Amino acid sequence: MSGSQDYAADPRNANVLVYLNGDLVPRSDAKVSVFDAGFVLGDGVWEGVRLHKGRLVFLEPHLDRLFEGARAIDLDIGMSRDEVRHALHRTLDANGMTDGVHLRLMVTRGLKKTPNQDPRHTISKATLVIVAEHKRPSPDVITRGLALWTSAIRCTPADMFDMRLNSHSRLNLITALLQAIKAGADEALMLDPNGFVSSCNATNFFMVRDGAVWTSTGEYCFKGVTRSHVVALCRDYGIPIRLQNFTLHEVYGADEAFVTGTFGGVTPVCAVDGRALPATLPGPVTARLRDLYERLKDEEAAS
Repeated sequence: MSGSQDYAADPRNANVLVYLNGDLVPRSDAKVSVFDAGFVLGDGVWEGVRLHKGRLVFLEPHLDRLFEGARAIDLDIGMSRDEVRHALHRTLDANGMTDGVHLRLMVTRGLKKTPNQDPRHTISKATLVIVAEHKRPSPDVITRGLALWTSAIRCTPADMFDMRLNSHSRLNLITALLQAIKAGADEALMLDPNGFVSSCNATNFFMVRDGAVWTSTGEYCFKGVTRSHVVALCRDYGIPIRLQNFTLHEVYGADEAFVTGTFGGVTPVCAVDGRALPATLPGPVTARLRDLYERLKDEEAAS
């Protein structure tokens, strides 16, 4: 079993240089203090970005989400958007990277004078790390698909824990994934507080019924950049799209399902809670949207 984050190993990653607070250091030297707020509390925000054919595709909406999330938790990144862009490109240039790269941009509140929750005990500027790796999705996941299992852990509303923030705090999602793994599945499907289908633990969920694509309202799920592109592609190419509440029972009756994320793009689902979906993978609607999304990436890279 493997999840939506499964990737093909690449030996070049052993020698990548990591951006750490303005320095480019070998992987083995990329370390932060045990007093860093990210280590102590998971206090920070992050983004995943892809380098495709020489271009950081869809970078601007990722930066929008990064800076919006930082403002929401009153975290001063200490760099402008242009400075963050420069740091990303500097990391790529230092590693001679041009294609097939996934970057993880991580920002924490910085060093604390003692390990506690109080942000007033922060004694440094924010910690900013960029890990760029040669990383492509495992190719067999497209024909094998992901098996999902519904977790007892619910997605939460914004006034409890805002799922739309790309926060370093991920224990609820890890717990959901562990439940799915224990059940023999690849990834967790999660419901919202009202019992409607919301999201997976690391990706956004879509299903297909009678040629129409369904996904949640977005109130309780990740604010996925890839999700928004897939919704727009449906509208642009005349594929019926429904953003609405729906039940697990309706998912069991789906013809196809897929998940979306920056790393894997559009990834088919083969089963939910042990119930195999009828379409041969990837299903026709999933395959079309996957092709349209790959073309959109190519257009973005060429622009």
